[in-house]
Amino acid sequence: MDHSHEPDAISARLDEGPKANYLRDWIYGGIDGAITTFAIVAGVVGANLSSGVVLILGLANLVADGFSMAASNYSGTKSEHDDYERIKAIELRHIRTYPEGEREEIRQIYARKGFSGAELEKMVELITAKEDVWLDNMLKEEYSISPIQRSPILAALATFVAFFICGAVPLIPFLLGLEASPIIATIMTAMVFLAIGAAKSLWSMQSWWGSAIETFLIGMLAAGFAYAIGLGLKFLIPV
Repeated sequence: MDHSHEPDAISARLDEGPKANYLRDWIYGGIDGAITTFAIVAGVVGANLSSGVVLILGLANLVADGFSMAASNYSGTKSEHDDYERIKAIELRHIRTYPEGEREEIRQIYARKGFSGAELEKMVELITAKEDVWLDNMLKEEYSISPIQRSPILAALATFVAFFICGAVPLIPFLLGLEASPIIATIMTAMVFLAIGAAKSLWSMQSWWGSAIETFLIGMLAAGFAYAIGLGLKFLIPV
């Protein structure tokens, strides 16, 4: 996305600072919600069970699996945050306790980037002159850790909301008691996959139609497996 390079515009963007991105949580939750709920629908339809069973299992999946995913994402994101704080504390202690050793690390890091001689020494002097700049450099260059940490709560919320909204789509025809609900649910879910894929392309170099088709194929493949399993169980297990 292009933006203004006028001094005032640049200053305003820098004042806002970098922000955490929760795109992957939305995409992850949305795709998984649509896939798992539609997989349940496909499996139940394949087993030739009633619409009531579809709704019971589908709604249970929306709440239970949605919460499970959100909780797992919360725990995973919090672990990343805790690890960041742990490493940050270690590096800060090293900077204060072994400053010469940490300066040497900075020196070698930037030597590998092509700096040398007086230019390299000036670079080391400037970076190590301010503790926060020094610390940020160590975290980024030695551990590949960004100082911008995502909120575990917001990550979990994004996953749950996306899961619930996209996962509810396959159940709508059954909730409304529409005729040919399985066919309508299939079409609606396919549209969700296409929409998620197209939206995902806004944050990538992939074309919108390529991303849409890719997501559509992944989702429908999972649904196809579920339908085949349900169809097979219909003949193996009397219901």
